[in-house]
Amino acid sequence: MDVQEAFKVFKVEVEKQCGKQMKIVRTDRGDKYYDRYTEDGQAHGPFAKFLQENGIVAQYTMPGSPDQNGVAERRN
Repeated sequence: MDVQEAFKVFKVEVEKQCGKQMKIVRTDRGDKYYDRYTEDGQAHGPFAKFLQENGIVAQYTMPGSPDQNGVAERRN
């Protein structure tokens, strides 16, 4: 299962359990979220497009800085 498929399952589970819509996802700009660089900059990958289509705001942190990724990453 790739990242996008796993996230879709996770999103449905969380939204059903909490009764609320997911609004924000925080990522580290990894290659799972973006495609190659183009003349216009780095293109959105399928996962970033999925977030956009579903009205989920993507918050990006600097790569290699787990302290910016919240409690879960700081515990790791």
